[in-house]
Amino acid sequence: MAADITQARSGADSKIVSMRRLTEVEYRNSIADIFGTEIEVRGAFEPAIRIGGLQAASTSVLSVTPVGFEAFTKLADSIAIQVTEEKYRTKLPCVPKSAKEPDDACTAQVLSHYGRMLYRRLLTENEIKSAVSLSQGLAEAQNDFYAGLRYGLASLLQAPDFVFRMETAVPAGNKQWALDSYSRAMRLSYLMWDSTPDAELLQAAEKGDLNTAAGLEKQVDRLMSSPRLEIGMRAFFNDSLELDNFDTVSKDGILYPKWSSGIAASAKEETLRTVIDLALHGNGDMRDLMTTRKTFINRNLAADYQLPFQFEGEWMPYEFRPDSGRSGVLTQASMLAMFSHPGRSSPTKRGVAVMEIFLCEPTPAPPANVDFSAVNDTSGPLKTVRERLMAHANNSTCSSCHNHSDPIGLSLEGFDTIGQRRTMENGQLIDLTATIKGKHFVGAAGLGQVLHDDPKYTACLARKIYAFSRGVNSEDVPASAFKTAHQAFADSGFRIRSLLKSMVEDKDYFSVPAPSPETTTSAAK
Repeated sequence: MAADITQARSGADSKIVSMRRLTEVEYRNSIADIFGTEIEVRGAFEPAIRIGGLQAASTSVLSVTPVGFEAFTKLADSIAIQVTEEKYRTKLPCVPKSAKEPDDACTAQVLSHYGRMLYRRLLTENEIKSAVSLSQGLAEAQNDFYAGLRYGLASLLQAPDFVFRMETAVPAGNKQWALDSYSRAMRLSYLMWDSTPDAELLQAAEKGDLNTAAGLEKQVDRLMSSPRLEIGMRAFFNDSLELDNFDTVSKDGILYPKWSSGIAASAKEETLRTVIDLALHGNGDMRDLMTTRKTFINRNLAADYQLPFQFEGEWMPYEFRPDSGRSGVLTQASMLAMFSHPGRSSPTKRGVAVMEIFLCEPTPAPPANVDFSAVNDTSGPLKTVRERLMAHANNSTCSSCHNHSDPIGLSLEGFDTIGQRRTMENGQLIDLTATIKGKHFVGAAGLGQVLHDDPKYTACLARKIYAFSRGVNSEDVPASAFKTAHQAFADSGFRIRSLLKSMVEDKDYFSVPAPSPETTTSAAK
């Protein structure tokens, strides 16, 4: 399938098979890479939703509302104004013959230059003509070349071809379809770097290099050897660990006066630093994410963890003592605080979160008529949350779910709602014993080891990164889709780079189902 890409994009046989709305971070990163970091993105974005544990999955199903369209229009105009301002004009690829009248040749050069990066492909002749015509009319009306250029550029910035990642497929022989080179470049770049393809990757797409095993491997190795891989992996782990939940986390200020937005932000950053250090900087075994006591702390977290902060610098590596009870990201303030109530911990919320995030085992929503009074009565005769949950789980309607997730959460009861270590609850010694599928363990360290050894954890990680990269519901991804990548992951000692490389170089990674006329749109312009 070494078809000419330009011909494939404009040919009648090519079909748009997927449209993924850019996330706010993808949008911002793309603008910075195309126009420069000095260009500000001033505006609000519509919220995403979580599907199958990932916000990335919703980008394939979310449309743009009228309010959202207006927001994108304002963003586009604001960016175009900045790009065409006098202080930035030296970056434009040409200078007009006169700043007071149209110059179609220069306009076409500028719009082709930026349009290729914005659309992540070459613009068609009709697309260039349309944008140049718009610019010419407005330049004439205002006697200002740059005023006209502003509107031509804004028209590209607000077009669906930029706002959405449009994946285009072409016939690949034997009634099979696969993504064209531009779509391959786009998928690789947003996975690895969380941004638009750079010049070299676009050039590789234009030459058809990404349609060959050697050309694909060369670009994959280049993308993965770049420090920017950290940006892409931070985006994945931020999504898969559901760290966006910190935007809505609140704690009872009377019971927990030390909790603040600063601690929340630090806790989120601690988890991302821990994951990235293990996955990329140390090229470590991803199973160790469940057991490591190594982390990074700053002054905010030192206060939360009740540790003396006697270091220089804002962030410092730190290793908790063996008797600290800490075990991997499960016992970091982020996970403990996100999945708790404002004034108390929640074994159920924590257990459900672990099952969904790390084992890909979603828990059904409780029935509408469930009585939670036994669980919520903290002043009654049942002093500990374990006692209250056991009383609640005696209800046959509730027992199946609670027996599934509560043992996990109860083993984490050695930490309160903001992640501080504790041993007592209402004057009672906290029981941290638990049993999962016949395996008995104690506390977070025991839980961490159980998860470390559970093959479902690494399979879930492989499933989530596959779903993240393709913008699909992880619950709909069959194990066969990432079987080869997961095997390479295991063979490498569960190194994330091996998982990534094997996944994107698999022969079926860029394959798509044969499009049907009812569900696809021709890519011809």
